[in-house]
Amino acid sequence: MMCSDSLFGLSEPNVNFAKYFKGKSFLKMLNTKGVNVANVTFEPKCRNNWHIHHKGGQILLCTDGQGWYQEWGNPAQKLMPSDVVYIAPEVKHWHGAGKDGWFTHISIEIPAQDASNEWLEEVSDEDYDKLGG
Repeated sequence: MMCSDSLFGLSEPNVNFAKYFKGKSFLKMLNTKGVNVANVTFEPKCRNNWHIHHKGGQILLCTDGQGWYQEWGNPAQKLMPSDVVYIAPEVKHWHGAGKDGWFTHISIEIPAQDASNEWLEEVSDEDYDKLGG
């Protein structure tokens, strides 16, 4: 299932951040005033690199498909529609789609003074392939 019929639609290819994703993702900004809120869609097997939100954290609201979330040093957890993930500041993590289907979440960036995002290494195929569907 392609997620063009999801709650906020598919939107445009995520070209500005493509170098931080393995596979194709799509981004639709829903709000940029005060709090950045984005609809992010991942094609099957797509995931973002490990990254850290400095000072401000992130909240993921899962809306369509099945995906994965993992914090450094912890096992990955499967994500389903209606799951909510709170990501504290300074936590190294990644998120993305499962192997067999599209995945969409709403990303809410928690505002903080001097907040930034640090992009790190890719999630290796070897580690990703160990996950279930």
